[in-house]
Amino acid sequence: MQSMSNLPASAGLRRHATCARSIRPPLPKLSARSSVRAAAFIADHRDWHKLDLKHVVESSQFNKEALEVIFAEAQKMEKVKRGTPEAKALEGYVMSTLFYEPSTRTRLSFESAMARLGGMVLSTEAAGSYSSAAKGETLEDSIRTVEGYCDCIVMRHNEIGSAKRAAFVAGIPILNAGDGPGQHPTQALLDGYTIKREIGRLDNINVGMVGDLANGRTVRSLAELLALYDGVKIYFVAPDVVKMKDDIKEMLTEKNIDWVEVDDLREVAADVDILYQTRIQKERFTDLNDYAKARGKYIVDPSIMEIMKKDSVVMHPLPRVDEITVDCDTDPRAAYFRQAKNGLFVRMALLKLCLVGCD
Repeated sequence: MQSMSNLPASAGLRRHATCARSIRPPLPKLSARSSVRAAAFIADHRDWHKLDLKHVVESSQFNKEALEVIFAEAQKMEKVKRGTPEAKALEGYVMSTLFYEPSTRTRLSFESAMARLGGMVLSTEAAGSYSSAAKGETLEDSIRTVEGYCDCIVMRHNEIGSAKRAAFVAGIPILNAGDGPGQHPTQALLDGYTIKREIGRLDNINVGMVGDLANGRTVRSLAELLALYDGVKIYFVAPDVVKMKDDIKEMLTEKNIDWVEVDDLREVAADVDILYQTRIQKERFTDLNDYAKARGKYIVDPSIMEIMKKDSVVMHPLPRVDEITVDCDTDPRAAYFRQAKNGLFVRMALLKLCLVGCD
C-alpha cells in the first residue's frame, strides 16, 4: 500500500451567519469583488452551514455537523407537497444552470428541485458551444455576467478546478455539478444521504468502489466525504489503466482511513456494506486501446449479488452501460434508482440552504 502526505487545506477569511431564514439579498455590487468570497469554501473550520455565502465546490469543505444539517433538510424536502408554504420557499428566486458537459440526472434534478420550491430556472445546455464561451469569453467573465441575472449558478464544466475559479469571482452561490474528472460534491452528498437512508449509518462501513476510479469524480468526492467518519474501510477495484489516483489515497492515509486495492470483485462483494459501481468513461480516454482493456472487466450480475450480504446495497451514480446487468434491478439491494431520486431531495436542501438558510 502506498502512503503519501495529504494536500494542505487552504486557509481563508471566515464569514459566519446563523442558520436562519433570511430575506432575499440584493444583487452584488461590482466593486465588491475580492478574495473574501472564497472564504465560503476554504474556511478552515468547515462550518459551511454558518457562512453567509455558501458555495458547493468540493466535498472536503464540509464537516460532519454541516452534513447533518444538509441531511436533515433533505429529509424535510421529501415531504414537500404542492400548494404548501414549503413549496414556495424559493418563490421569487432564480437559478441559472450552466452546463458545458452533457447531463441528464444532475441538470434535471437541480431544475426540478428549484421548481418544486417555487423558484425559476434559466438554463443552458452545451454552454461551451452555444454560449459566449464559443466566442472566447473566459469562464470568469461568463460568471460575472450571468450572476447579474440570477441568485445562484449551478455549473458543470470539463476542466478540473473550474468551480473554484467561478466561486472566486462570484457574489452569489456557485454549486458545482461536476468539474471534469475532478469533483462532484452534490453527488457525494446524495450518496452519503443514500447510504444513511439505506443502512442507517456512515460510520463503521466497508465500501467497495468499482470501475473507472481514475476519471470518476463521483468516487473521488465520496471518498473525501467518507473520510470524515470512523471505522470506514474502502476497497478500490479497478482495471490497471483507471486505478484511483494517488491524491485520494494519500488523503485517506493522512486521515487514517483504511483502504486497499483489490483485483477480485467477488472477494470484495462478499465483504462490503456498499458496492459502488461506476461505468468506464469512454469520453475521458485519449487512447481507445486503454478503454478496450478497461471495459467489461468488472460486471455486477446476479452471481455477484448472490455472494453479497443480505443487508448490503449496490449503488451507481448513473448512467450505466453494461457494468450492472438489468436482471439485478429487481433485487431489493439495488439502490441506484432510489439513489437518483434522493438527488432531488438533497439538491432541494442545498438550494434552500444556500439561498434562504434553515427554518
